[in-house]
Amino acid sequence: MTTSHDLTQKALNHGVCSLSDAELIALQLDTSHEAARAILRDLGSVRNVLRNNANRLPHAQALKAEITLELARRFHAERLNRADPLADPDAVRHYLTARLRDLPHETFACIFLDNRHRVIKYEEMFRGTIDGASVHPREIVRRCLFHNAAGVIFAHNHPSGVAEPSQADENITRKLKDALHLIDVRVLDHFVVGDQIVSFAERGLL
Repeated sequence: MTTSHDLTQKALNHGVCSLSDAELIALQLDTSHEAARAILRDLGSVRNVLRNNANRLPHAQALKAEITLELARRFHAERLNRADPLADPDAVRHYLTARLRDLPHETFACIFLDNRHRVIKYEEMFRGTIDGASVHPREIVRRCLFHNAAGVIFAHNHPSGVAEPSQADENITRKLKDALHLIDVRVLDHFVVGDQIVSFAERGLL
């Protein structure tokens, strides 16, 4: 049986990148390699293990998995807060993926930016299907004024994992862009987060 000590030595000698998915899970959840392989086989992926998909993990292991995800979110938040999102779009992608990809419901979020494109605040604004009925331009205008934002990046997730923008996504983006133009706030991008992440700006949809 591969022990925790064996895996720790392997990580120290060869780096954590040398560990398999099951070996990393074993160390992180403080369980045996064999048990970790069974967990991975049962839940199907590292992502499902960390999300505790189907609530299969004991409470102590579920807490460790949740802590791992939260540390990843905070790591990417620190990177985003130091970055100019236009100069480092990968920082935005990683952060939004960590925040939105695994949510079971559709969520619309804003990243408010100053006039040098530095992050002022990330806020999750609305839940539910993204359409004209659930995303309220007046509220986004209000929050832009509250933060004295010069620019904003929109993002929302597709829980299905398919990140292709819908017609409703395009319509609400145009509506928001028109509303914010009246108060001189630039819409820099709109990201759709699924198993991949799609940028409206890169698609020429802005």
